[in-house]
Amino acid sequence: MKDTDTPTTNTTQRKRLGRVVRVCVLGAAVVWAATIVIANSRNAEYDWFKNTYGPNRHSEHAEEWIIRDFFHDQRGGIFLDVGSYDYKRFSNTYYLEQELGWSGVAVDAQQEFAAGYAQYRPRTKFFSFFVSDRSDALESLFVPSGNRLVASSNKSFSDRYDTSGQERTVSTITLNDLLPRAGVTRVDFLSMDIELAEPKALAGFDLAHYRPRLAVVEAHPDVRQQIVDYFADRGYRVVARYLRADAHNLWFAPPDSALPPGVQIADEH
Repeated sequence: MKDTDTPTTNTTQRKRLGRVVRVCVLGAAVVWAATIVIANSRNAEYDWFKNTYGPNRHSEHAEEWIIRDFFHDQRGGIFLDVGSYDYKRFSNTYYLEQELGWSGVAVDAQQEFAAGYAQYRPRTKFFSFFVSDRSDALESLFVPSGNRLVASSNKSFSDRYDTSGQERTVSTITLNDLLPRAGVTRVDFLSMDIELAEPKALAGFDLAHYRPRLAVVEAHPDVRQQIVDYFADRGYRVVARYLRADAHNLWFAPPDSALPPGVQIADEH
């Protein structure tokens, strides 16, 4: 029988196989780490970041300490904060702007946060949109009166935490459309926390073009694999240094970045 395989076909197959293997290994590592961290979210690695950069923080969890660790308190960077919430409370970017002179874009589907950014965050351009995979559409957002942190387009998700969610309609936009409007040509740090809408938002973001040096994405179990696949398919790697210190998010960096080593502490058994 004649062999119909060509060098080009074999090369393509090897590349595809390599990508599948990378995604599987990355996914297994993330699941393993998440299982350990959730079982003991206040472990020695978390404590190391708290003792080094804390104990105070503006972010909800260890995010602010981790960002400072990765960038070594670099001044003057550019951030993109998707699902930015309040200008200060639970903010991943407040410290960057106020203490390190960063600037950037904050976007949240809840318009009521605009006033705080206008008054207290002069280096941040705030936009109220539902970030998605298409622009100029309408999306339902369910906003619980008792816990606006879990506002989501997925009603069953917001109902897990607070069943008082009131439906509102919000205009959508892709990040690829929003960033040129904001005059942003590069992103050093990407933060995304939009309660199960992360895969759609990432689908409308050209990661290869903007190429953030660090990305943090909240990763609920419902969408965790989709998030891992998105970044792995584009060559980004999980930053293992932060896996056990942060049970709530995944941290990614581009393939050509020099990833920081692990935290130097005694192993836990």
